[in-house]
Amino acid sequence: MTVLITGGLGFIGSHTVVDLIEQGYDCVILDNLSRTTIDVLEKIELIVQRKIPFMKVNMLESQALRNVFTQYDITSVIHFAGFKSVGESVQNPLVYYQTNLISTLNLIDIMQEFDVKKLVFSSSATVYGDLHIPPLREDLPLKALNPYGRTKLILEEILCDLVSSDNSWSIALMRYFNPIGAHKTGLLGELPFGIPNNLMPHLLKVAIGETSKLQIFGGDYDTEDGSCIRDFIHIMDLASGHVRALDYLKKNAGCEAFNLGTGIGYSVLKLIDTFKEVTGIKVPFEIANRREGDIVVSIADVTKAETLLGWKAKYNLSDMCEDAWNWELNRKRGE
Repeated sequence: MTVLITGGLGFIGSHTVVDLIEQGYDCVILDNLSRTTIDVLEKIELIVQRKIPFMKVNMLESQALRNVFTQYDITSVIHFAGFKSVGESVQNPLVYYQTNLISTLNLIDIMQEFDVKKLVFSSSATVYGDLHIPPLREDLPLKALNPYGRTKLILEEILCDLVSSDNSWSIALMRYFNPIGAHKTGLLGELPFGIPNNLMPHLLKVAIGETSKLQIFGGDYDTEDGSCIRDFIHIMDLASGHVRALDYLKKNAGCEAFNLGTGIGYSVLKLIDTFKEVTGIKVPFEIANRREGDIVVSIADVTKAETLLGWKAKYNLSDMCEDAWNWELNRKRGE
């Protein structure tokens, strides 16, 4: 079975490729390299000790995408490609709607053309909005609060409509929470372009001395310490969840949503404290204004993934901080 991984050189995609190959899958990686580098492919191949087919493709171009399916015998797809910054989506909503929606529509259209009907879709916990008391279950009403989240919600609805029209499709919607950490080797991790949008890359830049202090967006929320609470999950746990979902699709048709998280919530300030405990480094920070589109508390109910996928996160917050720091030190040494 050959799995096409779109956005396969991104943070989540690259770690998932490693797990897939270690579980015996053959992979083809697709990426347009707009927010990653070809160096990531070299790191993946170093970890798995084999060459992996790669194609540079803009998924907004249907024919280029069709050529991938013509060249390789694709049997299933894990779709990560797309833009993912909440803040950027608020500033440039049309870019997010065009990129995330059209690229996915092109993908499923060509999948249907080649009779490839097993898809693991990268969704997000942002589809829950901020209307529910956590932990968040997959059967809750959905309402995204920002353009990024709305692109994921719209695509979830499209994919479920597709399954309703053709029950030969098998689709898993992976709603994951806040991935951090890195591969144990320190060869793979999150590599943001420009100013980091996610918390951990920004924290690492402060810890390594590249920036002076970390900005915490909002210190007056109705939480124990005033900062937002998130369900942080190790990137390798997240990767294994996608592989388990792919295994699930071999035997099950339909459209199912799965949360991927730990089921434990930690505040932003708790993450900073844990990072200090693990590394001995005190990260200076300042409290800034709340960021538009942010959610106060986001924690997963992971019962469904545990029950149907046989999956459960195994790494804790200290592991996440240790592996992220190891990645940052290794990256710094390589520059």
